[in-house]
Amino acid sequence: MPRVRVSATLDGMPNRSTWSPASWRTRPAGQQPDWPDAFALDRVLKVISALPPLVFAGEARSLTSSLAEVAAGRAFLLQAGDCAESFNDFTADSIRDKLRVILQMAAVLTYGSGVPVVKVGRIAGQFAKPRSSNTELVDGKEIPSFRGHLVNDDAPTLTARTPDPNRLLDAYHQSASTLNLLRAFTKGGFADLSQVHTWNREFVAQSPGGRKYEALASEIERALRFMRACGVDLSAGTLREVEFWTSHEALILGFEEAMTRRDSLTGDWYDTSAHLLWVGERTREVGGAHADFLSGISNPIGAKVGPSATPAELVALCDKLDPERTPGRLVLIARMGIGKAASRLPGLIGAVRQSGHPVVWTCDPMHGNTFVGAGGRKTRHLDHIMGEISEFFEVCRGEGAWPGGIHIELTGDDVTECLGGTEEVLEEQLELRYTTTCDPRLNGGQSLDLAFQVAELLRT
Repeated sequence: MPRVRVSATLDGMPNRSTWSPASWRTRPAGQQPDWPDAFALDRVLKVISALPPLVFAGEARSLTSSLAEVAAGRAFLLQAGDCAESFNDFTADSIRDKLRVILQMAAVLTYGSGVPVVKVGRIAGQFAKPRSSNTELVDGKEIPSFRGHLVNDDAPTLTARTPDPNRLLDAYHQSASTLNLLRAFTKGGFADLSQVHTWNREFVAQSPGGRKYEALASEIERALRFMRACGVDLSAGTLREVEFWTSHEALILGFEEAMTRRDSLTGDWYDTSAHLLWVGERTREVGGAHADFLSGISNPIGAKVGPSATPAELVALCDKLDPERTPGRLVLIARMGIGKAASRLPGLIGAVRQSGHPVVWTCDPMHGNTFVGAGGRKTRHLDHIMGEISEFFEVCRGEGAWPGGIHIELTGDDVTECLGGTEEVLEEQLELRYTTTCDPRLNGGQSLDLAFQVAELLRT
């Protein structure tokens, strides 16, 4: 059923009858690259606008329906994946290993909580990152900041850091290949629940978290044997396949505009670069270009909410992004930092509830807990990450809201980027396998540690 068109009655509210994918261009747009060749950029964007969609409107509508279950307290959202995908680390193995960790976490959360887990990856499009400064000093020379492989390269030279619009096209093709492989894995047998043991290989199987997962996998197998003995058909698609959706921050608006198409069934606009798009903490101004763009697409959308947000600002943002108050449309991603949720979050949750917006509340415990270690590397500690999640659960329950999900940066690789975990990564070990192009990620063992702890929170 098509969504009802509404006209603006308040300043900053969307007018869906006049909105177009290019409407954002009349608004102030932060975090946009300084493209050196406007004609080259325009040429590339025209090519992208004629390419096939990466995802389809019907898929986005299905995700909205699943997120409506989360908003109602009947499901849990696991949104996880890379901080920033890399053009240099693009292999079938890396995609498979990332998916495997997410499937493992989902199995732990589902079995521990008894509610379905909606699985959304930060993958197949998470190539751009906001920066606090347009430039940085390297060996005494000022060069443009690295904005993700969608825009420039991470090598510390002027040539590498100059924004190159051809990267937008490269990102499209890498995303298409990644999506093709994800669909093969999730529909072709890899995600079969009877294969839970096969997801636990190599270093994860040897870790304390991996051994704990093995015990859970054995319990799942016993349950499946019981169901089979009772005559239940385990070849059904719900056990052999999983729904897996993609997401990224809608940061580089020219690219997102070029990927936006009008749905032939409903007439609504959809950004076909991902199933879910979100606006970040740095770009969520109600009158800004990013909020304006997201207000007009019909995908489910998210918004990062940091400690500086006020109840009035957040309600205004909800009104902008979801004026029709559609369940499953809007995900609010709290990223406060440990120790801040108790004082900042209750007023925000209360104001949104009173406004009547049926949002999904989730917790991003990563971005508010980043610090620089003694060796100069950015890192995070698993104890701080888990501490913020625990605070989030406590506040949500105190305010009568469902703690609907977690938003995690992780990798399937055996990296040493975040501290802590049952197989503890120490600060002096950060240099061993620190491969991220931007922010530090949890490795597979740490991700499982976190999943078991979150399952305990859900169980209580």
